[in-house]
Parts: sequence; structure tokens; C-alpha cells
Amino acid sequence: MRYSSKLQRTARQCQRGVAAVEFALAMLFVLGPIVAFTIEIGRVMYLYNTMEEVTRRAARMATVTWTTDADKDDIRKFALFNNDSMPAGSEITTGDIDIEYLDINGNPVTSKPDSPGDNLSACADTGRVTECIYTVEVSISGVSYQPMFLRFIGFDSINLGTHRVRMHAESLGFTN
Repeated sequence: MRYSSKLQRTARQCQRGVAAVEFALAMLFVLGPIVAFTIEIGRVMYLYNTMEEVTRRAARMATVTWTTDADKDDIRKFALFNNDSMPAGSEITTGDIDIEYLDINGNPVTSKPDSPGDNLSACADTGRVTECIYTVEVSISGVSYQPMFLRFIGFDSINLGTHRVRMHAESLGFTN
């Protein structure tokens, strides 16, 4: 009789940690994918919002400064917070940003004025309205999100679409 109760007690002691191990394994397969999915959704939302902010920053800078084609790179870099690619979002680079100067009809300005003052003159002269920079359009396209965890279930990349901001050209750097 004594031998059998000792055996039962030893078996119960061996089973003490089993529930904790089973719970940990179950949570690994339940909670793990939920956490991974939450991280992926958060990163996609971060990149989407970052693309909106980058286009807004570039458009704002382009409307208040006079630029040549070479200076467009400075605007692109400014939009990416003075980097060639976005910190914590390396999918967005300066090469993805397109800056376009448009006339009053929404067509690209082919013959850009010489200076901000000349732009004001072109806008006031009815014969030169096609030379007048009326709006600035900045767009980002071709950015794809590369998932960290979701590629295990078949996601290669997610195209984040085209983000476009059009602003009225303000001073373009004009000073008296």
C-alpha cells in the first residue's frame, strides 16, 4: 500500500510542468502569427503614411523655392528628411519621387522662366501663360513593401500605389 501511494505522488509531480509547456506551445502557434501579422500591418501603415508625408514635404518645398533641374535632387533629399532613403522605410528613395511644374491648364511647363520674378511676369502676361509655373505636382510611385513574416504564407510584395500632391506655386523663392 505504501509503495503504490509513493508511485502516485511521483507521477503527479512529473505532470506539474506539462500544462505550462502545453500552454506555451499553443501560444506559440496562436499568439505568434497574431503578433507577426500586427507588425506587418503596422509597417504597411507606416510606409503608406510616410509616402503621404514625403510627397507633402517635397511639394511644399518646391512651391516656396526656385529650383533648377539639378536642385530637384535637393528637394527630394529634403522630403526624405535629408537622406537618400527613408530611415526605417528604406523602400522609399529619392528615385521614387517625381517633381513636375505645371501651367494653369495642368500641362507640364516646357519653357521654364529664368527666375521667380520672371515667373510672376509670365503669369501676368496672357501670351506667356504656358511658361507660367502655376502649380507643382509631386508624386511617388513604384514603392513596394517587402513583408518580413507574411512571405512565409505567399506574399512576395505589396505595391503601395501612387501618392500625388498638387499645390499652388507660391513665391518659388521670390524676394523683393
